[in-house]
Amino acid sequence: MGIGRNTVLNPRYLIVLHDLVMVVIAWLGLHAIRYWISNQTPPFDALGTEMVIVLVSQAIVFQWVGLYKGLWRFASLPDLWNIIKAGLGGVVVSTVALFAYNRLDGVARSVLVLYPFVLGILLGAPRLLYRIWKDRVTHLGQQPKATRVLVLGAGEAGEACARDLLRSGTYHPVGFLDDSPALKNSRLLGFPVLGRFEDAALMAKQTAAELLVIALPNVGAEEMQRVIGICERSGVAFRMLPKLEEVLSGRALPGELKQVDINDLLGRDPVVPNWKAIRDWLVGRCVLVTGAGGSIGSELCRQCARHGAIEILLVEVDELSLMRIEAELRRDFPTLKVVSILGDCGDAAVMRHAFKQALPDAVFHAAAYKQVPVLETQLREAVRNNALATSVVAEESDRAGVATFILISTDKAVDPVNVLGASKRFAEMVCQSKATESHTHFITVRFGNVLDSAGSVVPLFREQIRLGGPVTVTDPEVTRYFMTIPEACILILQAAAIGAHDSIYTLDMGQPVSIRTLAEQLIRLAGKRPGKDIAITYTGLRPGEKLHETLFHSEESYKPTSHTKILRAVARELDSALVKEMATNLRAASEAYDLELLQRLLRESVPEFQPEKADGEADNDVIIKFPSRKNRR
Repeated sequence: MGIGRNTVLNPRYLIVLHDLVMVVIAWLGLHAIRYWISNQTPPFDALGTEMVIVLVSQAIVFQWVGLYKGLWRFASLPDLWNIIKAGLGGVVVSTVALFAYNRLDGVARSVLVLYPFVLGILLGAPRLLYRIWKDRVTHLGQQPKATRVLVLGAGEAGEACARDLLRSGTYHPVGFLDDSPALKNSRLLGFPVLGRFEDAALMAKQTAAELLVIALPNVGAEEMQRVIGICERSGVAFRMLPKLEEVLSGRALPGELKQVDINDLLGRDPVVPNWKAIRDWLVGRCVLVTGAGGSIGSELCRQCARHGAIEILLVEVDELSLMRIEAELRRDFPTLKVVSILGDCGDAAVMRHAFKQALPDAVFHAAAYKQVPVLETQLREAVRNNALATSVVAEESDRAGVATFILISTDKAVDPVNVLGASKRFAEMVCQSKATESHTHFITVRFGNVLDSAGSVVPLFREQIRLGGPVTVTDPEVTRYFMTIPEACILILQAAAIGAHDSIYTLDMGQPVSIRTLAEQLIRLAGKRPGKDIAITYTGLRPGEKLHETLFHSEESYKPTSHTKILRAVARELDSALVKEMATNLRAASEAYDLELLQRLLRESVPEFQPEKADGEADNDVIIKFPSRKNRR
């Protein structure tokens, strides 16, 4: 008894019953009106065969168009379109069926014309009224306790945001702001468009809004910066809707209000990769990643797994980092084959062992030391890990027959003034020299600083803010290029997918970001005031640092590629035999731990290395300043 009662009272069956009743009302009502106007009696019974044919025909069409896949509570334009299709399809099927039954005897032609429109009204109006009623009930039920919200953006995203806020029960929209003149003095979901974005502070005060929500997921970086600046100046707390790529990547939930983070303030439009090219290149492949547990290495592993790689070899010297990335990959990609190798990629035996486990189609060489001040005092390790290890990985990749080798380089290799830049530039030279004698495609990808990577300024600033300050900035004028970790790795894969043999690719990093401004924005995002709640102190440039980094070398001509964010540099000519000799000499000096010889050899190996041009003073105990030579430029 209980089961039968629940089945009968199932809301979906009640909706079907409602719609069939509307069919009867529309069909019989139109005929009644038609024959009443002509003062005639309808030639068939209300529940006769003709009515049964129409009901069956219309029920079939209802099911065919998917009318019952939607919910009345969320009735919208797609549901309206289904109703229109149901009405038109119903009259066509009913007409054919009735013609086959009795040649449309007694069926008024005017009824066939009007029926789809009347049925559409009878089906659509109850759905619309139900949604309005539910929204109103939710709206009235939440007012006393809900946070008052002003929504910035009165487009589709703003409307959807307001609906989600109403449903949540904890927020109450009080109005919209939008810069579109066409929306002035209009209303959306019953709430007024109160003015432009610049009116945020005034409107928040007039409406007693406690929260601003930025519902502009598709605007450019400059416009987003402007809107965020307006929100900051208003003094009201603010949140924003996540971008589509954040939702798709699992970093945010649809409709979720998220804190504005530093990624939204980079001043660069989002990267739109050619996913087809990346997947076509990756699907079914085996890849090896050195430094697999690092910021870039681990994200490369995730991206490769996400876009079709079937096997990944992880080479990592830090056991905890290796354990973490291996566990993550096995958890998130259960069908992926993961092979872990704990060891130093600069050890030829480690790499030979890795290649015995599986022959990768591509090697991503991400392992490197990257901290400028540290490497200024650790010359031997910088040369060994950044330059000589690259030589080992490149040599073993070539010997194993790897198809593609991708070196992850840095903008600091362009006109290097520090040990990091010089060691990475020599790594580039090693790959270029190998390309002249190998069937392996050697590709170099350069980019600048990566937000939230290990050792970057952003985690340091956040920790300083958490502790109450001060936030330390080296110089008020210093700027750097920034990119998010996922963006950088996607563009690395893109460069690899379109990469030509013996190529250097530079990623478009947008506009350089002022580190002082970055610090101020992070302080504001934490709800503090720069210079008042959290102090900013300037410590001076550290050894080997420049005020401004460059992405391009004057002797390298740059050409566009199929991707707007990637430029291809024509590599400078070099003597492969001389590079091999330099690598041999650097290795001997490294094994002897002869710092003085290493200093001299590094200057000779990388002629453009000029530490005397660094804005920060180099440590004289480590970097010997040689007189500049005109022929080195």
